Parts: sequence; C-alpha cells; structure tokens
Amino acid sequence: MKKTILMLATCVAAATPAAAVELSVVGSWSSLPLHKEYEAPFWRQTLPQASDGKITTNVTTHGEMNLGVAEVFRLLGQGVFDVGMTVGDYAVADAPELEGLDVPLVAISADKARAAVDAARPMVEDIFRDRFNSKVLAIAPYPPQVVFCNKAISNLDDLKGLKVRASGRMTAKFLEALGAEGVNIAFSEVPGALQKGVVDCAVTGAGSGYSAGWWEVSTHLLTIPLGGWDPVVTAINLDTWNELDAETQELIQSEVKSEFEEPAWASAEGALANDVACLTGNGECKSGDNRSMTLVEASDADIAKARNILETQVLPEWADRAGADWAKRWNDSVGKVVDVTVPTD
Repeated sequence: MKKTILMLATCVAAATPAAAVELSVVGSWSSLPLHKEYEAPFWRQTLPQASDGKITTNVTTHGEMNLGVAEVFRLLGQGVFDVGMTVGDYAVADAPELEGLDVPLVAISADKARAAVDAARPMVEDIFRDRFNSKVLAIAPYPPQVVFCNKAISNLDDLKGLKVRASGRMTAKFLEALGAEGVNIAFSEVPGALQKGVVDCAVTGAGSGYSAGWWEVSTHLLTIPLGGWDPVVTAINLDTWNELDAETQELIQSEVKSEFEEPAWASAEGALANDVACLTGNGECKSGDNRSMTLVEASDADIAKARNILETQVLPEWADRAGADWAKRWNDSVGKVVDVTVPTD
C-alpha cells in the first residue's frame, strides 16, 4: 500500500508543472539600439515564449526608473529587481578590478573584442558573485567608443588641453595622460554640455552618438577607439537564480546565449563603418539619414602613441588600484588575447 501511494505521489509530482516565474528586468539605455533591438524584444517576448508562458517579465530601464547608472548592480545585489543590465564601467567605483573588462585601444575589431570579453568572463563572473550577489548571464557590446568634438581637430594630439567627457575610468586616465582633462558627465547630459562648452569633446559609441543626436552639437569625429567597446553586463540576482529549478536555469542560459548575446555580437561586426557613414556622410547609412560631421581618421602614429600611453601609464595605474592578483589574472587571460602585459611589480 505504501509503495502504491509513493508511486502515485511521484507521478503527480512529475505531472505537475513547475511554478510560474515572474522576473523584474531593468534594461540599459532605452533610446539606444542595444535595448531596442535586443534587450527589450528578448525579455518581453523571446524568453516568455520559449518558456511556454512559464516565465513572465516586467521590463523597464534604469533611465525610466530614474536610477543613477552606478546604482544598477548595487540594487540588483540587494534584490530590488531580479535582472539588471548596464555598462560594466559604471560599476567600477564598487569594483575597480572590473575595469579590466573594457581596456581602451586593445581591440580594433569585433572579433578581437569578443575574444577579450570571453577571456575576461571568468573574472567578471567572480566579481559579480562576490561584489554584487549576482550571476552573469551575458556580456554584449556597444560599438567602439570614439570621440565627438565640437572643436576642429585633426589628430590625437589635438585633444591636449581640451575638456573631454570620458566613457569610463580607464578612458579618463588615458585622457589625463595625454594632456586632456577627463570629465565625468552622464550620457544624457552630454549634448547640452557640448553645446554650452562645458566639454569640448565626448567619448561614446558611434552608433550611440548617432541615435542620441550628438551630431547636432559636434563637428568632428575622431574614430580611434579611446573608450573600448563599453560591454554591457546582464546579470540576475543570485538569490533569485538559486530559487529557480535546474530546468528553468538551463532554459534562461541557453536562450540568453543564442537569442540575445550571439545576435548582439554578430551585429557589432561592421557596425562602426555604418555608424561612421551615418555621422559623416562618407558611405551608405543603413540606420537613417546621413549627417555631415568631419571625419578624422587615426593615423598609425596616433595609434602607436595611444598604445604606449596605455601600456606605460594607464594599465600600471589600474594594477595599483585593483591589486597584483587581479592584474596577474588579467595578464593570464585578456592580456594573452590582446598581446599586452600589465606590469605587476
């Protein structure tokens, strides 16, 4: 009799669908293509449909919630929402070792940037687990971070003495080593700052600047990737993750990789050429109307000088702040991919 009851209970348990899961999701910049084309469709439609309705989501963005970008991962770790995503550089005040995810000037192509991010991922996963009580689900790119200027420039040296909005701490350190003044201004405030002369130049992705209308308040576009690729980290609160059954965890990881992360990286290849065409009118713009900024292409001398500053000043300074252990981990992973070694003595 006991055996019969046990068998019946087992059958009922197997036939009972797993409990529904509702996730509160906070995306990155609502006005930019990464959110419009990948984040919002994935979390609102793709994942719920793949789960046959088991997973439902409530999706907003940090801008719509009036969150400071530095707060996103802090609040995620506290369980204020379940899934959060924003640029990794925004969290470096809490985790200086995270700057190693996006080092300026080491990756010119999307393939190289992807290889560097993949190499950094084990470090990033440890950082998010220990610093933000969360599990990394994806790391997706913005386009290369280039320089918009509202002053006439013709090369890298022309940035000396100018006030430049940096897209991350390493970029700010690089600008200071170059002789410019690195300025910390929120992305949404940059157009007004350029127009009023609060800054002379600003660093962001070419596509982001196009979408946000920076071409209206800038005249020159320097295409050297001073700000890296600004990878956006998507993470889920670790307590939320641990409450999910193994099947749901596997579904989320599989769908995030194939339907969100991979397509976002695929679109990054060739995106810079399109974005530059859109901003300068040099070529076909597939994203909208051509604009007429002056294109300033980095010379070999510009790139060589920038790399020298990076390797002799910026990276050693980061190693001092992050610690020798993190610098060694970076050397053994990302450094090998990009052929750069951070001094750790």
